[in-house]
Amino acid sequence: FTSIARGNVPAAICAGSFSSLAGIVITPLLAAALLGGSAGGFTTDSIVKIVLQLLVPFLAGQLLRRWIGRFVTRHRKGLGLVDRGSILLVVYTAFSEGMVQGVWHQVSPARLGGLLAVEAVLLAVMLALTWYGAKALGFNREDRIAIQFAGSKKSLASGLPMASVLFGAEASLAVLPLMLFHQMQLMVCAVIAKRRSHDPVEPLTAPPPAAASRTAVGTGSRSR
Repeated sequence: FTSIARGNVPAAICAGSFSSLAGIVITPLLAAALLGGSAGGFTTDSIVKIVLQLLVPFLAGQLLRRWIGRFVTRHRKGLGLVDRGSILLVVYTAFSEGMVQGVWHQVSPARLGGLLAVEAVLLAVMLALTWYGAKALGFNREDRIAIQFAGSKKSLASGLPMASVLFGAEASLAVLPLMLFHQMQLMVCAVIAKRRSHDPVEPLTAPPPAAASRTAVGTGSRSR
């Protein structure tokens, strides 16, 4: 989305990587603080599983990039299908487990509608906060786009495995809000990215007055 909207792609990649690493530490701590012992929460076993499923593959990819980077670039399309297929398998497993345990009977249409409304408000607040907050801090257009997309999105690829570890048997029900939010943000961000791609290019910043005066003086001396 950042690339489509002509934003700062390198900054978005760095922000996404940092967010994933920070989430590995912060999410279990939040789960332990908010849920206590009612779910899998913050245990040694859960930390080991999260590290093995999320941190180790990330570090391995960074370390091996020097040797496998060209291969990944050449086979990007096929590897993308494998990536999305892996996420689909995780979703299928969570939903299947929920069907076996009958947890979907707990989600009435009214609760589902309320969940969608809460997530829509949350997404709108995050999109507005990241865009106008970055603007108030003086970031340019390209940086604001990267901040908006990187700051408002939740990765399904890292969220699903983490939910499976933290919530254990209740993961199938806990995954539902994440999946709905992910689909909602994809649709909304696609519209925003298309609209931002048509924004006029911002003019280059004018040189400071001191620099402009020095240029004028130098030009005048050469003309004489």
